[in-house]
Amino acid sequence: MKTSIATVCIAGTLEEKLAAIAAAGFDGVEIFEQDFIASDIGPAELGRMVRDHGLAITLFQPFRDFEGLPEPLRSRAFARARRKFDIMAEMGTDLILVCSSVHPASMGGIDRLAADFAELGAIAAERGLRVGYEALAWGRHINDHRDAWEVVRRADHPAVGLILDSFHTLGRGIDPDTIRSIPGDRIFFVQLADAPRIPMDLLYWSRHFRNMPGEGDLDVTGFMRAVAATGYAGPLSLEIFNDEFRAGLPRLVALDGHRALVALMDEVRRAEPALDVDLPAFPAPATVERVEFVEFATSEAEAPALAALLMTLGFAETGHHRSKPVRRFAQGGVNVLINTATKGFAHAAFVNHGTCVSEIALAVPDARAAHARGVALGAEPFGDPPGPGEMAIPGLRGVGGSLLRLVDAGSGEADLWDVDFRPVASVGEGAGLKAIDHIAQTMRYDEMLSWTLFYTTLFSAEKAPMLDVADPDGLVRSQAVQAGALRVTLNGAQGQRTLAGQFFAQTFGAATQHIALATDDIMATADRLEALGFQALPIGANYYDDLAARFDLSAGHIDALRARNLLYDRDETGSGGEFLQLYSRPFGDGMFFEIVERRGGYAGYGAANAPFRLAAQRRLMRPVDMPQR
Repeated sequence: MKTSIATVCIAGTLEEKLAAIAAAGFDGVEIFEQDFIASDIGPAELGRMVRDHGLAITLFQPFRDFEGLPEPLRSRAFARARRKFDIMAEMGTDLILVCSSVHPASMGGIDRLAADFAELGAIAAERGLRVGYEALAWGRHINDHRDAWEVVRRADHPAVGLILDSFHTLGRGIDPDTIRSIPGDRIFFVQLADAPRIPMDLLYWSRHFRNMPGEGDLDVTGFMRAVAATGYAGPLSLEIFNDEFRAGLPRLVALDGHRALVALMDEVRRAEPALDVDLPAFPAPATVERVEFVEFATSEAEAPALAALLMTLGFAETGHHRSKPVRRFAQGGVNVLINTATKGFAHAAFVNHGTCVSEIALAVPDARAAHARGVALGAEPFGDPPGPGEMAIPGLRGVGGSLLRLVDAGSGEADLWDVDFRPVASVGEGAGLKAIDHIAQTMRYDEMLSWTLFYTTLFSAEKAPMLDVADPDGLVRSQAVQAGALRVTLNGAQGQRTLAGQFFAQTFGAATQHIALATDDIMATADRLEALGFQALPIGANYYDDLAARFDLSAGHIDALRARNLLYDRDETGSGGEFLQLYSRPFGDGMFFEIVERRGGYAGYGAANAPFRLAAQRRLMRPVDMPQR
């Protein structure tokens, strides 16, 4: 599989774009004409630069408003094409994209358009060049790949072929299976883009909201299955118009793009094994069977307060690491580690972020296979090497530079805890907490799509629609991803005044802001926690007065919620399930715990309660000066 990306996808100068594209592992690059014109690099020099990066120029684009023009516009269009052919020859590329005309003077008629392309193909062939025709979704006469193919078919010239773009097909709702009947050798190039489903003008949607395959709502997999069925063997290229990408880090956007292409074609070959997909073999997405542990990195001075908080949550100290200053606290199926090492990764995490979640371990059927998949998709192998006698637990760099550990679910929990830890006498009856329900991770807003792609390509995962969460000081975007027993909410901080933004700034980019713990009886758990000295987040009386108006709950039920500072939500449009929440007070630089009970198939995260929880947290947190980054 030859991968390519258009220079328009990422920010920076042409030099910066090429460096990022090469570093991400792409084979080629589309030179977007505007990027070329805006630079002061000559075509021959640009060609040398591209080749020096180990890349090929797969396409020069776009050539606009060519076909169907009356004279003298037609002659001028051919003159423009000859000039572009000269530039292509100097660059060292043989393929130009001609997009369907939007010129107000252009005339329809398949035969007229085909005749123009037959003549253009003859001119291109004399120079050893090729012409690809693409149907713009908003083209004046040609806006469907089926009509563009008919133009190419009737032009009947070997130097004229079809260019397909997933956005132009899927954005118009055209069945991608109509591609399957097109001969693969007549498809000269394939461009790929996804997009969220937003009802708006097609041109505006295309120019501002495209994203990487797998990041949006379009059936890009179905599109590529149809393309692969034709026998097409040329480059797969990204053409992404996105305001955030063009303002983001070129390296990050390029890496995401390459990951998206590899993951897409892996999905294609798994969905339709009979297709010939040119991609090295690597393991399938893993299913997460449980969150094995969460590790906090802290100092000896701050560890006692964290341990005391865990004790009020009903955790018992059950083990000490055999060679490191790491303590294990357990309850039900939840394991929380406190690491006070003064060297290695945990210490670096504490120095950089303060007390923080430095590691999350996930139990999967085959840890090494999951790790190999991550590496194949461009994730960075990460973590300290195991010490003498310790289990080797593969790791990948996760959100905010944290460590994502992968352990074998089938080997049994006792392996890790027996090998690496010695048991200690524990006390405590617990509080009914049984598992980690979800983990909330905070990041810059422009990193959300990147980390969503990380989780959804590494694991067998589904994502929920993105939500806006109203903080008293701004909006936070939230994207939930579920992969088996792993639920992650990714929260994009757009401003430092929000609690998410404040946490991100104060911790210098720490990822995990809160951990939600599951119980089957939150009323009993809340009562037990109170007896253990747990301090719940106080919820104002106005919330419960409003609750009585919103839901048909008895006065006694609402009084029981109020007495325990519990929040309540109900899925009124789906399962009818209920969701109850209890929060700890903030600790550290804004971290907190949440206790939840899900009833009747409720699948959300209590988004309706988020503004009231945020306001309650804000009342308890003293104003602070934001650190200078």
